[in-house]
Amino acid sequence: MRLVDREFSRCTARGPLNGPNPTDRGKAGSKIHLITDRNGLSLALGISAANTHDSLGLKSLVRGIPPIRSRRGPLRRRSAKLRADKGYAYDHLRRRLRERGIRHRIARKGIEPSHRLGRHRWVVERTVSWLAGCRRLHRRYERKAEHFLAFVGIASVLISYRRLTSTEAMR
Repeated sequence: MRLVDREFSRCTARGPLNGPNPTDRGKAGSKIHLITDRNGLSLALGISAANTHDSLGLKSLVRGIPPIRSRRGPLRRRSAKLRADKGYAYDHLRRRLRERGIRHRIARKGIEPSHRLGRHRWVVERTVSWLAGCRRLHRRYERKAEHFLAFVGIASVLISYRRLTSTEAMR
């Protein structure tokens, strides 16, 4: 797990990576960024101020994806595909993903409707809603960004543990 770069912080009255939320009357807040696998398990986490654009955290999240271990074959160093919504529809991000050898499926602004990616995007939205269900993450109480990121990581591990144990019980 990596912390999103500190240069995106605008407001330091309540600590770093905390800025005015444009959708909540300018109250200070933080945004959680995450990359999940197709089952909804978190692969990389990050936080930023609420007033930063989603696309600014993608580079550090992609760098934070751990190598993929498989039972057979060589160790894969990266994910094969990345699906994202229109908030990440920038040429420099597409170029960056191509350089890393990751195929991307990002909806293009003004060309493709956003509901076509919905069947894949709901997995991430479901994981975000599971994280929002944790009372400690609903409102940021910590002044230090590292502490808030640690609580996000703990919540993600608990969610993954519950998810994995429930699938093992089904088998």
